[in-house]
Amino acid sequence: MSGATPARYSWGGDEHIFVELAEEMSLQANFRAMAITTSLRENRPDGVVEICPANASYQVRYDPDVIEPRTLMARLRDIEDKVGDAADFSLSTRVVEIPVLYQDPWTTETLMRFRDRHQDPDATDIEYAARINGYAGAGEFIAAHSGSPWFVSMVGFVAGLPFMYQMVPRERQIVVPKYLRPRTDTPKQTVGYGGCFSCVYSVRGAGGYQMFGITPAPIYDPAQELPDFGDFLVFFRPGDIVRFKPIDRDAYDDHVKEVEAGTFRIRSRPVEFGLREYLDDPDGFTAGLMEVLRAD
Repeated sequence: MSGATPARYSWGGDEHIFVELAEEMSLQANFRAMAITTSLRENRPDGVVEICPANASYQVRYDPDVIEPRTLMARLRDIEDKVGDAADFSLSTRVVEIPVLYQDPWTTETLMRFRDRHQDPDATDIEYAARINGYAGAGEFIAAHSGSPWFVSMVGFVAGLPFMYQMVPRERQIVVPKYLRPRTDTPKQTVGYGGCFSCVYSVRGAGGYQMFGITPAPIYDPAQELPDFGDFLVFFRPGDIVRFKPIDRDAYDDHVKEVEAGTFRIRSRPVEFGLREYLDDPDGFTAGLMEVLRAD
């Protein structure tokens, strides 16, 4: 790995410091954000209120009556120097399995209502994505989308919505533009795609990402009634590694019944993720990650 690019620090009003680690998203840039914010969280000084990692940056909210702002900024610069390019940082995280009904009837009906806002009015979103990425058709595209793990680079924009970055060499990444104009409707738990990011829409609402399918797995439960939400109302955490599992309509319906009965659980297992091991052998490393849940 080459040396890390120096970060750019700026003030966000009287209570925030924003730190930009790179101008473009990469797994290396995001992993630096994870390493720095993890170190800050583990040795959290008094006065730090919130720590929020993002795709290639992070933001810290602080109480200026408790910690002097320039003292905190100096602390962040010191952590940045110690982390370096984060190649030796190991993240304790988890692999999670998200079942997906690709080309489902609900997102298909929705996308057909908004073809006037799309680059290709004569194709579905997944057919368009397959074509511009050089895949023979929807089936081959689904195999590629579900055949590699995805790294949750940040959670936000909408409550509980994860941004996921494909863990393959950059020349093999799926890239799909957003709609020409945003939709006014997107079904809850839609698996979407925009730029280099996959996502899961946590709630129903407007959106501009391409729609590939839907998951029966709730990822946002403000009432915290389901088993996966005992600790927090949002399921995903930055650093999660996601495996999409294609399912058919019968399996989807069975999972929905489990959700309604309050028994559904998202499958997950803890893992240690080191950036150096991934960069040394991306295909071998991710193949091992994909097998973690298959072993159950």
